Amino acid sequence: MTPPLEVGITLLLGLAGGIAVGGGVIALFVVLDIVPRLAQLTTSYDKVHWYEGSMVAGSLIGTVFDFWNGKLPGGPALELGVGWLDGVFVGMLAAALTEVLNVLPILAKRLRMTAYLFGLLMAMVAGKVAGSLFDWFVYRP
Repeated sequence: MTPPLEVGITLLLGLAGGIAVGGGVIALFVVLDIVPRLAQLTTSYDKVHWYEGSMVAGSLIGTVFDFWNGKLPGGPALELGVGWLDGVFVGMLAAALTEVLNVLPILAKRLRMTAYLFGLLMAMVAGKVAGSLFDWFVYRP
């Protein structure tokens, strides 16, 4: 049996690590202005509380599923839908980060590819899609 002190220290370290990572993620979302930008692009300023609530709920549900190795009972169709929504979120996060940091214009200018910026963007998207498909269907450890 594990001594109570060891359990207490483990719980304390886990809580501290969770607060640190959660604080970092929230700081990233605030710096990138993800929720206000999403509301601006969709002209749905009155729905901001829904965006914020869905981000919190998604984080909480994802954490619970990860900790207890949860499975979705809906089968492959539900998993495909959840995977699609997850991909949309990651894509929006990457696009927001790219927009804030002006990564693509700087990269295109340094590589002297300004005229080929659209092709560069499509190559990056195709690479991300190909890598994801490889990971999902071929690699699967």
